[in-house]
Amino acid sequence: MITTIKCEDGKKRCKWCVASEDYIDYHDNEWGFPVYDDQRLFEKICLEGFQSGLSWRTILTKRENFRKAFKKFDFNKVSKYTEKDVEKLLENEGIIRHRGKIEATINNAKMAKLIVKEFGSLSDYFWTFKPKKARKGFEVIATSDESIALSKDLKKRGWKFVGPTTMYAFMQAMGLVNDHGKDCYVRKLVKA
Repeated sequence: MITTIKCEDGKKRCKWCVASEDYIDYHDNEWGFPVYDDQRLFEKICLEGFQSGLSWRTILTKRENFRKAFKKFDFNKVSKYTEKDVEKLLENEGIIRHRGKIEATINNAKMAKLIVKEFGSLSDYFWTFKPKKARKGFEVIATSDESIALSKDLKKRGWKFVGPTTMYAFMQAMGLVNDHGKDCYVRKLVKA
């Protein structure tokens, strides 16, 4: 299966990213690069939950609105949101106005604080699910043993909107796995 395409600038990139300029920018500068910052990890896991059933482009175009609405995804602040905040967010046209996803974000902020208390950081927790070996082959997959384990563990801890497919997308985006195509020029950057 061909997973990369040569772009106008002469660079080979993962085929999925050439649909738009914002995808290319996201692919070249964010997707797959290892992230250890708790706030960025929390942001991404929340945005992956909001994306459920939608395209990533929808979320990407609304990302700044999400950051504003959820205090730059500072889970210490989001954990204090009340029903009044939920109602206000449901009126915010700049984000996805889905009660379940909004309430899950607030719930998950509370759960994130518990993980930090137990593990020292979200990073220390999430990176325990990094696969021991790099995956062989470049077929497109939606889940892995590790994403299934992460999903189960988070659900056991009370998190919501963290299914195995959502967790695999999170792991790809945050660099826990390197799923850039074999000849994608970013693959080597991520590996380094």
